[in-house]
Amino acid sequence: MSYLPYILAAWLFLVGLYGIVTSRNLIHLAVCLTVMQSSTYVLLLAIGYKHRGTAPVFYGVPVGSRAVDPVVQALTLTDVVVSVTVVALILALALDVHRDARTLDPDEIAAFEG
Repeated sequence: MSYLPYILAAWLFLVGLYGIVTSRNLIHLAVCLTVMQSSTYVLLLAIGYKHRGTAPVFYGVPVGSRAVDPVVQALTLTDVVVSVTVVALILALALDVHRDARTLDPDEIAAFEG
């Protein structure tokens, strides 16, 4: 069993979290959130991986054969769809904020009244 995917998932999460904490731009914030969510893809696929496992199609496969977990693959696909939707919503809100406040800096937006 390799711990490399888990280390990669933790590293992606920490890089995305650092970017979110230090971000001074709403677009950069959305990109860092996407990087942070990418760590969940790696983590879910690492959990469902089986060494020398086949695709989860069981027609004509002998009983007892090793196969990867199809539920984890479905959860990863669902995670991708949800993350794309969330990022699209965040970018749409950032465009609305830029149109109204003429800035994407969160500190300047907090002082904006209008």
